[in-house]
Formats: sequence, structure tokens, C-alpha cells
Amino acid sequence: MSVDALSTHLGGLDNAAIRKGLQALEVHYSKRGVHLVERGKRWHFETAPDLAHLLRREREQVRRLSRAATEVLAIIAYHEPVSRAEIESIRGVQTAKGTLDVLMEAGWIKLAGRREVPGRPVIYATTPEFLDHFGLTSRRDLPGMDELRAAGLLDPVDDALEEAMEGAGSDQSGDDNAQDEPMVDGSEDIGLTT
Repeated sequence: MSVDALSTHLGGLDNAAIRKGLQALEVHYSKRGVHLVERGKRWHFETAPDLAHLLRREREQVRRLSRAATEVLAIIAYHEPVSRAEIESIRGVQTAKGTLDVLMEAGWIKLAGRREVPGRPVIYATTPEFLDHFGLTSRRDLPGMDELRAAGLLDPVDDALEEAMEGAGSDQSGDDNAQDEPMVDGSEDIGLTT
């Protein structure tokens, strides 16, 4: 409350007397769990700074990143700047707008402008927060194909199928009508905090 408001509540008491009383209360509460402070010409009680951490409610919330979002993030990281049409071409399936929204909400991708082609599609790129979260100094630190294969992150069956298809001269890019996978199945844990 302001000094004027306190004066009104106290029956028109002199502002100087109210200030003197507030200063006495400020000293009285200075060694307690709450402090009387003046902010913007208004007086109020607030938690003492040395106890504020006990009342703060923060918790780490682990959210699941869908397989589709993981694929889109990897495509953007390895091919940036990249448009949504290019992402869909690489994945072989349509990408839901919500997938890009989730990655933007996490702060891992950003709009990087528009491609100078007809239609001027939006292009996406990774952010410094992406590098930070995954412990990378730059995009050059992303693992290569050999490193991914050695770590067991590439499915040997897919590699063998791809080699067989290339050998047969077939060019199949997947089901064009397939949609993104649901968030529940095939998801990976990521450490997002809110």
C-alpha cells in the first residue's frame, strides 16, 4: 500500500508519522522470514532473500520428443537452412506443423528467413540453445555417418535394405501418404525444463 492509502485507512494520520512507523516495522522485520519493503512508492511484505529458494516451485519436466520430431531436428541440423518441403522430401512423409512448433517451442530451431525461389518458403535453422543442450561447440561437431553407425544409432537392416535398393536401381522414398508418428510410440526422452 502507498503511504497515502495507509493514511486514509488510519483516519487521516500524518504521512510523516506513517513513514516513521513503516521504517520502524522495516527494522523490526529485517531479521525475520519476511521483510517490509518499499517498491514503486508502495510498501509490502516479501519473503526474505535467504529463504526465497525454499518457497520457489521449480521442477524439471521431462517431455518426450516424438520420432518424427527427432527426425525433423536431425534433418534441420545436418541440412540447414532447410525448408519444410525439403524436410518432407528427405523424410519421405508429410511433416505436421505441430512437429516444427514443438522444436521451436523448445528453442532448438528458429525461422532463418525465406528461400529466394517462387513461393518464398520459410527456411529453418538450429539455434545456439540446440548446440548448448546437446553439448556441441558448433554444427561441425555433429557426428558423421561412420560415428553414428559405430554407436549403433543406425539400423543395419535399413542400411542393408538401402544398399539392396540402390543395387537394384529402385528409387523408393517411402509412402507419400504416411503421416507423422504419434508422440507416444517410438519416442525418446529429452531433458526440457520448464
